[in-house]
Amino acid sequence: MGTSTMKVADLAAAAGVGPDTVRYYEKAGLLPPPSRSRAGYRMYDPAAVERLRFIQGAQRLGLRLREVRDLLAVRDTGVCPCEPAETMLRRRMDEIDAEMARLAQLRRDLAAMVAALPDGRCPDPEPGSWCP
Repeated sequence: MGTSTMKVADLAAAAGVGPDTVRYYEKAGLLPPPSRSRAGYRMYDPAAVERLRFIQGAQRLGLRLREVRDLLAVRDTGVCPCEPAETMLRRRMDEIDAEMARLAQLRRDLAAMVAALPDGRCPDPEPGSWCP
C-alpha cells in the first residue's frame, strides 16, 4: 500500500467534512468504493479530496445529491458536465427566485400586520385570536 492513500479520517480532514459524511457519500454512490487495507480500513486515493470538494460545492449551490451523482457520472466518463450542470443550475436559480418572491410576500404580510397593531395600550384579545 503506497503513501498516496488516505484513511477515511484523513480524507475527511483534507476535505473539511466529517468521516461519517465520507461514508455516507460512499454509500450514496457519490464516491467510488475505496480499496481496503489488510486490516479492513478504507483507503482512498488523493483524487477523492477533489471529488468531495466538488460534492460540497454543488450542495452549497443547492443541488440535490441525485443531481450531484448525475454530474459526477457524466464527469467520470470524461465528458464535460457543463451542459447538464447549466440546466441544473438554471433550474436552481428559478427555485430561488420563486422562494424569494414567496419570502417577499411573507415580509409584506408581516409588515401589514405590524402596521395594523394598535398604538399604546394593547386591548384585550378577542376570543379565538392572538390580537384584536
